[in-house]
Amino acid sequence: MKKVIIFLVIMLVLFGGVGVLTYMQNLAPEDNVYQKNTLDPATTAQLDDPNYQNIILPDELEEKLDNGEDATVYFYSPTCQFCQQTTPIVSPLTEEMGVDLVQYNLLEFEQGWDDFNISETPTIVQFKAGEETARITGLREETVFEDWFNENSK
Repeated sequence: MKKVIIFLVIMLVLFGGVGVLTYMQNLAPEDNVYQKNTLDPATTAQLDDPNYQNIILPDELEEKLDNGEDATVYFYSPTCQFCQQTTPIVSPLTEEMGVDLVQYNLLEFEQGWDDFNISETPTIVQFKAGEETARITGLREETVFEDWFNENSK
């Protein structure tokens, strides 16, 4: 009986240790742009990626739109394979074109799906005077994105 109890205690300690390690891996750096204590591991992996440095938080976007400002918003998820292919296209392209493309992480801020009627990622939405005026969804060729930005974000 003693051996069974000792075995159970050892198993509990091991599972507890694995749980603590998993929790600590999901802890975000204190100064992360998301202002959250825990982040999905896919988001954490992108924190230092130069293509994901123009993050906008839900409150910031809401304030911008409530103030009637223009905004070009890239709604994406770090786990979306099409977003992973689109971001290296649109991030450098918009920088080159002088378009301020802010990035809204739907994995971290799931309310964005409903708040902005997003049905798929990636989705780029153009807001003028706080109102949606255009949107483009899915993985596209660079020239398609360039034409869209020229038509809607200039």
